[in-house]
Amino acid sequence: MRQLSENDAAYIYSDTAHANSNISLLHIYDQSTAPGGVVRFKQILSHVESRLHLLPMFRERIVRVPLDLDYPYWVEDSNFNLEYHVRHIALPKPGDWRQFCIQASRIHARPLDLQRPLWEMYVIEGLDSFLDLPVGSFAVLLKVHHAAIDVAHGNEITRLLHDLSPLPDPPAPLAPWFPEPAPGNLTLLWLAGWNLATFPLRMTQPLLSSWTALKSTVKTFAGELLGQPHTFPMTRFNTEVSTQRVFETRRFALADFKFIRQLVPGASVNDVVLAVCAGGLRAYLARQDELPLESLIAAAPIAVHSDLEGDERTGFSWVRVALATDQADPIERLRIIQSETSSSAIMAQAISARELTHLARHAPSLAIAATSKMLRSASALLGDWAPLANCAINNVPGSREPLYLQGARLTYLSAIMPISDGMGLVFSVTGYNDTIVISLTGCYEQLPDPEVLAQCLRDSFQEYLALAQRALRSPSAVSARMAKPAALRRKRTAKSTAQTPS
Repeated sequence: MRQLSENDAAYIYSDTAHANSNISLLHIYDQSTAPGGVVRFKQILSHVESRLHLLPMFRERIVRVPLDLDYPYWVEDSNFNLEYHVRHIALPKPGDWRQFCIQASRIHARPLDLQRPLWEMYVIEGLDSFLDLPVGSFAVLLKVHHAAIDVAHGNEITRLLHDLSPLPDPPAPLAPWFPEPAPGNLTLLWLAGWNLATFPLRMTQPLLSSWTALKSTVKTFAGELLGQPHTFPMTRFNTEVSTQRVFETRRFALADFKFIRQLVPGASVNDVVLAVCAGGLRAYLARQDELPLESLIAAAPIAVHSDLEGDERTGFSWVRVALATDQADPIERLRIIQSETSSSAIMAQAISARELTHLARHAPSLAIAATSKMLRSASALLGDWAPLANCAINNVPGSREPLYLQGARLTYLSAIMPISDGMGLVFSVTGYNDTIVISLTGCYEQLPDPEVLAQCLRDSFQEYLALAQRALRSPSAVSARMAKPAALRRKRTAKSTAQTPS
């Protein structure tokens, strides 16, 4: 038995009937590389069974403490049945990409049974009309609750389920598994009472050891995130979501993103990803005649190193980044994004969010549960409440090496992400084997045509690629284009200064 963290517990508390916290990892395989050119469902079933000891949460369910007085616990499921979790389906004819996206969206939208281990796997056949995938390809959709998976380390599950060779070593004999008995309510209440009684003692050390840094953290977080909720325009994606989900995706070469980043000195691959998403979102909203005059804001992860004394942690924190969707010039848009992501203000925001997350680890369950439920219902209770961003752009790490499932080579990897009220559009960015996949998850009522937005993403990427190729042939032309907006800004600033009364 092990207890959930405050972050994982929050995902359980915040689930609603129309917005759950499921994450779905999509894998597509070329089975021509497998021995005999065929991978059968029973092989996959046996393969998953042989890896269960590496994935303990696959045989664990959630047990909640009465009245949510403490965080829930993972306990081994004495009724675990692998065949309940691993399922076999097929697309109807013609089995094209659109059918696949619709089927994947429907599976993703269905809530998981909280009385069982929080995952399901679907082996999907009938992928007969995919234009850019080998004939005979099949897919595996792995749906996992966010409480059971860290998105930043989601590749761990993918890595544990796959091999680096089409001919791996045979699995070791399965060891017998005897689940531990689940705790009763009296045991859970006693543990909750102990944790509540020792809460002040647990909080004293982190507060005393880093009081100065924490004061700065709270001030920055309150000023940057909570104090400015209306600094960006609302869109169709910032309303209440329904139970229906949509999903689409586009694949790109990683080398092209590295090539494009040369358009702006200091730009990273992540900056280019943000710029491509911004360009696609700008084009889509313009098609609907809904493009705001002000820039949209994205919630995006950024790598940070803690400033707290004695803390050597490095990781990712969520920050708000301006997408410069008000800029028609794509190079200027990329320049603004690069300037934004590398600014000291963004880093301060990232560190603040990270340190508050660290502090929340010591918070009692009742506070986390109440906060999660409050945020869930804030839109309905407070008419002027606004989300913290227009959309989210999430990184889902993958393997840089080819992976295999029972000899079938993995050719495609992407993710379907959870959405929520006020945040009805999430982009997921997955890297695998020198490719980048940008996927979008939305609500059907807000995004009835996900293929149009996906094509806008493709068009945005093609525009940047063409500019980078042009810069390679004629560097002076692009340099002049980059310098023009800057010159215009200087001119506007000088004019404004001249008109200001002394």
